[in-house]
Amino acid sequence: MPTRRHFLAGAAALAATPVIGRANSSILISQTEYPRLPRRLRPRRVRVSDEFEVGMIYVYNEQFHLYHVTEPNRAMRYGVAIGGAHDTFTGEAVITRKAEWPSWRPTANMIATEPDVYGPYADGLPGGHQMNPMGAAALYMNVNGRPTAYRIHGTNLPTTIGTGFSSGCIRLRNDHMQQLYEQVPVGTRMIVV
Repeated sequence: MPTRRHFLAGAAALAATPVIGRANSSILISQTEYPRLPRRLRPRRVRVSDEFEVGMIYVYNEQFHLYHVTEPNRAMRYGVAIGGAHDTFTGEAVITRKAEWPSWRPTANMIATEPDVYGPYADGLPGGHQMNPMGAAALYMNVNGRPTAYRIHGTNLPTTIGTGFSSGCIRLRNDHMQQLYEQVPVGTRMIVV
């Protein structure tokens, strides 16, 4: 879970930038708007073993990589940020909903744990707001048929890619999230290890 220092540092960085989009917008974000990622975290088509099932998403938390398997033995690999040390999702899930420029509301646990940080946002933030951590798009996850607070989503803090920083969600740079969003249908299964 991000600390107050992390959240406020990100907020300060974003305060000088404009709103990045609007709810239900089809605005595409240019990759030139973000700092360059290290080579190992840049999107790349890669070969994968036969065990990787076509259409599925695999996330390897320790590697900070998400693989979307697009055809036999081929996947698109993205660098991701994951949850902090005590709040990282692992297991199997199904994508049950998709949203562009989603609104966001901190969970009750986030507010209880860090009321000074999350309390001001208890009523939520609209999509595209610079303080909304969901970014350009989100894929909502169900586990055993039940909704979770975990998502795969964009981020307005691209420098966190390759780190364990958030309250548990899997985050991609906004332009990369937009690419993935277009390729992943509702019903996609995923495994996070």
